[in-house]
Amino acid sequence: QVQVVESGGGLVQAGESLRLSCTASGSSFDDLNMGWFRQVPGKERARVACINWTGLSITYADSVTGRFTISRDNSKNTVYLQMNNLAPEDTAMYYCAAQNAWRGYYCDRDKYTDWGQGTQVTVSS
Repeated sequence: QVQVVESGGGLVQAGESLRLSCTASGSSFDDLNMGWFRQVPGKERARVACINWTGLSITYADSVTGRFTISRDNSKNTVYLQMNNLAPEDTAMYYCAAQNAWRGYYCDRDKYTDWGQGTQVTVSS
């Protein structure tokens, strides 16, 4: 079982930036693909960005491409989501998730097995 913990959410104004962090423990971090997903009430959890265990494969949702950057530091067991030029439509609960890399690299919600509790991001206009 992998324990996933997010941090860094908050309330910002449109155009501002936030950086989310996520740590994973209970398994070798080098063996994990990691993903960020977000959810608003009444809607399905949607992918934001994913990164494979090496950091060489990265996927972004179209809505965040060019504004958000996912990265990882395997020495710190941490994955980051740098969010720039935030907009009100980015308001959501943001979840970090882990996936064993031996299963292959995916950025689909259903492929991720271990999830954090989420961190709220609210962007005011």
